[in-house]
Amino acid sequence: MTTEVSTPLDKRVVDLVQVQRLCNIWRMKGDRIVFTNGCFDILHRGHVEYLQEAAALGDRLVIGLNTDDSVRRLGKGDGRPYNDQDSRAKVLAALRLVDAVVLFDQDTPLELIQAIGPDVLVKGGDYTEDKIVGAEVVKARGGEVRSLKLVDGYSTTGLVDRIRDGR
Repeated sequence: MTTEVSTPLDKRVVDLVQVQRLCNIWRMKGDRIVFTNGCFDILHRGHVEYLQEAAALGDRLVIGLNTDDSVRRLGKGDGRPYNDQDSRAKVLAALRLVDAVVLFDQDTPLELIQAIGPDVLVKGGDYTEDKIVGAEVVKARGGEVRSLKLVDGYSTTGLVDRIRDGR
């Protein structure tokens, strides 16, 4: 019988109540909270550079991570996600620039954004501000919405295609 050992990094994978509590504490300290979300199925250079840029916009980075069911509903492709939600959360939590990872099962992160109330909402450059879910909520609170440039040549789909083609 194998038992999984919890690590301190696992403490960065939190539920909704815990992330709200953390954000309240950080806000009381004057920290600027940055929020982004996604599937982060196979972490690659494009993800890392995007997260580095997002983290640089504030003091704390919170990631909303799509559950396996919500990834499937997004229609990302057959067999997606390749990595289960617990594995994806653990990998993200291991990045020192990430302060919290919270799973969400809804089709959009709107409820999570409303609950957290980030100072900065960030998405990749394939989203224009008018297409970023939660932008109105963040702006109404005096926050900022940013669309960050994608790193050319790096995407999960492209990576999987290269692996399948043997490139």
